[in-house]
Amino acid sequence: MRRMIITTAALSAVLAPVAAAPAATSAPAAVRAPYVDTRVRDCAGEGSGCRPGAVVHHWHKRGSSSRGVGWVYASREGVRSGTARWLVKKPGGTWKTGGGWKRAKRINNFVEVHWGKDGHTGPKYPKNSRICIEFKGLSKKACVTLK
Repeated sequence: MRRMIITTAALSAVLAPVAAAPAATSAPAAVRAPYVDTRVRDCAGEGSGCRPGAVVHHWHKRGSSSRGVGWVYASREGVRSGTARWLVKKPGGTWKTGGGWKRAKRINNFVEVHWGKDGHTGPKYPKNSRICIEFKGLSKKACVTLK
């Protein structure tokens, strides 16, 4: 059996390049995600509960002035049925239909409906655009701003 004897000089020669390497070449401590994902919500109406309520998932790349809308969720408490749509208004623009009329599904004492899907998909709008939920036969709307 052979033994390997390493001298102090040989050991320091092997370790010197590692010690002399700048700290910046090491792995980054935290990598920032390329997208910012945000959920905004509004609850309109009188009394307890949301009559109607809105939740919007939007996303954007850091530094971007446009916002992608992944999904829109509408709910209304205290009813057994309902039909809803969502509207969008760009800054300085007029209201446009974002998602057409859809029948809401009943869940216990409220109804809900949604448009879109998870992920960085969907239409893009300028920052500070407004999205509102509208239920047929209800004058009150739930609105959020895409910050």
